[in-house]
Amino acid sequence: MRIALGMEYDGSRFCGWQSQPSGQSVQDALEKALSHIAGSRICVIASGRTDAGVHALHQVVHFDTDVERPVSAWVRGSNALLPDTCAVLWALPVPDRFHARHSALERCYGYLLLNRPVRPALYHGRAGWFHRALDLERMRAAASLLTGRHDFTSFRASECQAASPIRELTRLDITRQGDWILFELRADGFLQHMVRNIIGCLVYVGKGKYSPEWVHELLAVPDRTRAAPTFAADGLYLAGAMYDTGWNLPSSPERLSERLIPASSMMLSCQKPDDD
Repeated sequence: MRIALGMEYDGSRFCGWQSQPSGQSVQDALEKALSHIAGSRICVIASGRTDAGVHALHQVVHFDTDVERPVSAWVRGSNALLPDTCAVLWALPVPDRFHARHSALERCYGYLLLNRPVRPALYHGRAGWFHRALDLERMRAAASLLTGRHDFTSFRASECQAASPIRELTRLDITRQGDWILFELRADGFLQHMVRNIIGCLVYVGKGKYSPEWVHELLAVPDRTRAAPTFAADGLYLAGAMYDTGWNLPSSPERLSERLIPASSMMLSCQKPDDD
């Protein structure tokens, strides 16, 4: 029997998704909980691996088991055993041909950036930060040059093991709400550190170090050393993977701004000034 489940986690205290000898990864925590419920070893496969410090709003995984348990056991039972910063949202039986990684049509990431002179305290570890003013129009102009099918060698980690650097970035939206900037990226797949390297380059453009056309030069002459440093993992969220509706899986969150931008900022932006 194959089971798919969705989960969310705060990656601040994990060493990433993938299992590590230290046992401090999200995968280690989840497999330990599921194995306890099943009474046998459970191995899980995820829609995508997240690095140390990266969060997830909707990570999809699947696993195989010979034991029968009510769906509620995989959800409530796992949550009783998982760390407080990690939770299973749902679980469903799926056909054996479903694969959390290979069946995904696209993946979506969000990056939350606080753009003000003072570093965050309440959102420490949960948002990136840049202290100088950023020009959103310049950043959006650069973002438009990155969408499409390209060789993203300049935007992937040197140790990335992907067979090909070619990816199709179908969406790169940038919105601002007060001091908060939200980047939404969607692609058929992402290379290691690709999102964080894109954010780093867009910040360079936004602060005036380079023109928007610079990112086109990075695509034309693939060379990681020419691009900006990798940006902090703190503000990066795996928002979800998109699957064919025939699998009948719960959908990923659509409005990332409502999930990620602090409510106080949204409320302030909606308030009307008092009449004189």
